[in-house]
Order: sequence, then structure tokens, then C-alpha cells
Amino acid sequence: MPGYSTRNLTVLVGGHPFRLRVLSDRQQFSDPDGHGARLGISSAQWCLFGQLWPSGRLLAQAMDKADIAGKRILEIGCGIGLASLVLQRRGADVVASDMHPLAESFLAYNAALNALPAVHYRQMRWDQPLEALGDFDMIIASDVLYERGHAALLAGIVERFARDRAEVLVTDPGRGNSAPFTRMLDLQGFDVSESRCAMDDADVEIRRGRLLHYRRATATVRTS
Repeated sequence: MPGYSTRNLTVLVGGHPFRLRVLSDRQQFSDPDGHGARLGISSAQWCLFGQLWPSGRLLAQAMDKADIAGKRILEIGCGIGLASLVLQRRGADVVASDMHPLAESFLAYNAALNALPAVHYRQMRWDQPLEALGDFDMIIASDVLYERGHAALLAGIVERFARDRAEVLVTDPGRGNSAPFTRMLDLQGFDVSESRCAMDDADVEIRRGRLLHYRRATATVRTS
């Protein structure tokens, strides 16, 4: 037994069913060797990677429609990996990343559940450089601005890994930390637009989801 329980669910994205293994509820916790604690993941935060959150569904819907031709894509905080799985099914060049020690195994399992090739994965701590990752045309993330300090950490990731001409897509439920993130990306030369998008296949009339789309079409502006 792994020390935690899971369940399987099926979600529709663009009319296609995706099967997912997720944690059975938000009470799950298992860190017998203290690996998660050493990474700074508290017992209260431990289960968050293993849920399918509304913003994650929104990002998956956005990736089902996004222009991905010829683009190298990085997902930050992939969790169970739905958005990356949507991109993998579309044939995108995608790298998924997360800090949680179980994210890689959940992503691999979910790729296999959907008869997809394994998604390229890198464990990433937002506060540390990651050598040999390369750079990207598109960086995506869902609900990652949930603490005040995350704006600066994520802006640092964009500065390290975004190509001169790049775009950043973030789904955000409105926690109040997107404004400083937008200001930091403005210093890097990104323009921002906000749109309302479908949360799932059944969301046709009411666009409940909030998608922040940052674009840079010129050479990188360094902030240091």
C-alpha cells in the first residue's frame, strides 16, 4: 500500500474523454521519508497536487484550442497533468514540471491510462535554477498565484525559460496576486490580455473561467 488512496475519474475536454487517477480526497497524506517536508511541502499542502481543480480544467480546455504548431511548451505545477495530457494527445512538444515528489508517477500513470506516450517531465523548484531545461515558446500554468511570493518566483521562471518571442498563459481564479505578476512580466516586455473561457465542455453560454494571456513579440528586456 502506498499510504494514500486514489480514485479514477473521467473528464471531457474538447469532446474527448480523459481518464485520470487522482487522490481520493483532500485528507490524503503520506510522506514517510520526509521528502515532501524537505521540499517545503506541508501536510496541509501535500494533497493539493493530486486533485483536479477548476483552473486545471480551464487550462486543459484552453490547451485543446491553443495554437501549438512548432512551439515548445512548458507546464509549471502540472499536478496530475491534464493540460499536458491534452497537449500530448495533440502531438505538442511539451515538458511538464512540478515540485511534488509524486507528480511524475501520477503523470506517467495518467498518460498510460489514456494510451498516450509518456510526457517529458522535470521536477522543478520555483526558487532554484534548473540546468539543461532549455527555453520555450509557451509557458502555461493553472492557479499558481495562490501565495503573495509566488508572483516573483513565477516571473523568475519566465525570465529564465521564455524565448524572446513567447507567450505565457495562466488560469487564475482571482486570488489577488495576478496584478504584481502582470507588472513583473510587463518589465520583461510582455503585454497582457484577459479573456473569459469555458470551464468544461458543458459550459457554453456562461464563460466562467479567467485566462490571462501574456505575449512578447520583441527581444527580451532584462530586469537585472
